[in-house]
Amino acid sequence: MTTFLLTVHIIVSIALIIIVLLQAGKGADAGASFGGGASQTVFGASGSRTFMSKLTTSVAFIFMLTSLSLTYFYGKPGADSLMPDQVQVAQPLAHQQADAADSTK
Repeated sequence: MTTFLLTVHIIVSIALIIIVLLQAGKGADAGASFGGGASQTVFGASGSRTFMSKLTTSVAFIFMLTSLSLTYFYGKPGADSLMPDQVQVAQPLAHQQADAADSTK
């Protein structure tokens, strides 16, 4: 389940970045409004929402849901973790221990 959620989260993250970069900013409308004959105000209401705006909202909502779901699943005790519970320490070889004992005499 977590692998599926993580995959969806990564795909949605990339899609959200692309969608946001494809949108034109409000500054583009502000420059056009000084030319005269514009029906919109500079920073006022933008009228009806565009398809890209609705798509951005939907993808951002899915991003938040996957973020919260991943937090919930990885926050459970006994859940998979990137960090190991017990770290095994390598033991020195026998001849290294003997050399160390000889050098202290």
